[in-house]
Amino acid sequence: MVILKTYTVPEQVRPQRLYDFLPGQIEAITSRKGIKKALKRGCFILNNHPADGSEWIQQGDTIHFVDPETTAPKAYTMALEVIMEDQHLAIINKPAGIEVSGNKYRTIQNAIIGKFESTETDALQWPRPVHRLDAATSGLLIIAKTHSALKALGQQFELKTIQKTYHALCIGKVDPSGSFDAAIGSKPAHTDFKLISQSRSIKNDWLSLVELYPKTGRTHQLRVHLAEAGWPILGDKLYGKKGLILEKKGLFLASIGLSFDHPKTAQRILCKIERPLKFETRIKNEDRRWRQYNV
Repeated sequence: MVILKTYTVPEQVRPQRLYDFLPGQIEAITSRKGIKKALKRGCFILNNHPADGSEWIQQGDTIHFVDPETTAPKAYTMALEVIMEDQHLAIINKPAGIEVSGNKYRTIQNAIIGKFESTETDALQWPRPVHRLDAATSGLLIIAKTHSALKALGQQFELKTIQKTYHALCIGKVDPSGSFDAAIGSKPAHTDFKLISQSRSIKNDWLSLVELYPKTGRTHQLRVHLAEAGWPILGDKLYGKKGLILEKKGLFLASIGLSFDHPKTAQRILCKIERPLKFETRIKNEDRRWRQYNV
């Protein structure tokens, strides 16, 4: 068993069941369903006793988030684009359409088995994703190769010192810049944004290319915030406007930037990639069609 994170229940938290406290506390688990599965797997220790989630917590209680697994998942073979790698971590460009982890065989967790080995004394038995991206979202994903890297990076996500940048192609005429502060699932959620460019579209009237800076990590945060503002992300089948959802092109949302402290050296790492080519292709095609019929 490996302790990944340790929490001390703060003074301002009211007495409640552990299951109700945990959502939003673990960066790698973004849903109540995921919390429930982790509890069943024995991933939480409350005051040095295994927890099933029904326990009542109070100020000063200690919660350990642990990894009880000792057997590596079955490896899934797929090509991975590696952006950077050292003995402690790797950053990959996750393709759209594949989940980071879960019960499925085709996941990033299974795809990194047998890859990203480390000679460090605290090397993990197998590499682990530090955080999650929606299956439909592409882009930068951090992989930990050592226990210390997994713990330190997890703490940075918890403290919100890791800065993430996304690009999204949205339906509508987005404001030049602004912020969203609407709660998601009763949890505070904050996103800053700025407009990159706008173009015309026959079907959608306007398309806006937007840069997004989430300050919290709620489930589907960017998708929810943009949809609630009236600017759903192109290709979003869950939150998009009926009749305007682009079919068979995927979701136009990509994680293109990460900034964090290296878990070993404390050096600030700045990692950035180009957004997927499909963004520019879609913008050009929509603009060309609009001009063809309106100029």
